[in-house]
Amino acid sequence: MSYLNTLIFGIYPYIALVVLVVGTWARYDHGQFTWKAHSSQMLRKKNMVMASVLFHVGILVIFFGHLVGLLTPHFMYEPFMSAGTKQVMAIVVGGIAGVMTLIGGTMLAVRRLTDPRIKASSTFADNMIIVVLVVQVVLGLLTILPTLGHLDGGTMMQLASWAQSIFTFQGGAAEYMVGVHWIYKLHMFLGLTIFVLFPFTRLVHMLSVPLEYFGRKYQVVRKRA
Repeated sequence: MSYLNTLIFGIYPYIALVVLVVGTWARYDHGQFTWKAHSSQMLRKKNMVMASVLFHVGILVIFFGHLVGLLTPHFMYEPFMSAGTKQVMAIVVGGIAGVMTLIGGTMLAVRRLTDPRIKASSTFADNMIIVVLVVQVVLGLLTILPTLGHLDGGTMMQLASWAQSIFTFQGGAAEYMVGVHWIYKLHMFLGLTIFVLFPFTRLVHMLSVPLEYFGRKYQVVRKRA
C-alpha cells in the first residue's frame, strides 16, 4: 500500500505534468488545425447558452480556486485568516461553483451523447472528456462530506503541502497523502489523469487567448450595393 501511495502521489504527478507540457507543445507545433473547441452550437442551440455559461463559469472558479488554494503557502494568508476559515470559504465557493459546473456539464454531456446531429459529429475524445469532467466534479462535491466532519483545515493543509512539494520538487511528497480519506485521493488521482488527457482533447482551447484581436487593424465593412 505504501508503494502504491508513492507511485500514485509521488511519481505519477511528474509523469502527468511531463505529458501535459510536452504533449501540449507537440500538438501546438504539429497540429494547430486541431487546436480548437469543435463547437457544436451551430448544430443545435437549444439550452446551449445556459449549459455553456454554467459549465464554463463554474469550472473557471473551481480551477483558479484549486490553483490558489493548493499552491499558496500558508504563511501568505495566515495573518488574514486561519486554515479553518479558508476551508469553510472553499466549501461554500467551491460548492456553489461545483453545482453550477455539474448542472452545466451534465446538460452538455446529455446533449452530446443523445442528440443525433451532435453525436454524429463528436469524437470519442469529445464524449470521453466531458464525462470525465462531470465525474471529477461529482467527486469534488463528495469531498465536502468528510470535510464537514473536521473544519479545522487540517486535511486542506495536507493536500496543499502535497501539491506544493510536487511543484517545488521536494522529496517525500507522497507522505502527505498517507491517512487522507479515499475520496480525496480518488479526486486527486482523476485530476492528475485529466492533466494526461489534456493535450489530446478539446481542453487545449483553454490556452487560446485571442490577444492579436486587440491589436489588429480595423476592418472596413461596407453595405451591399
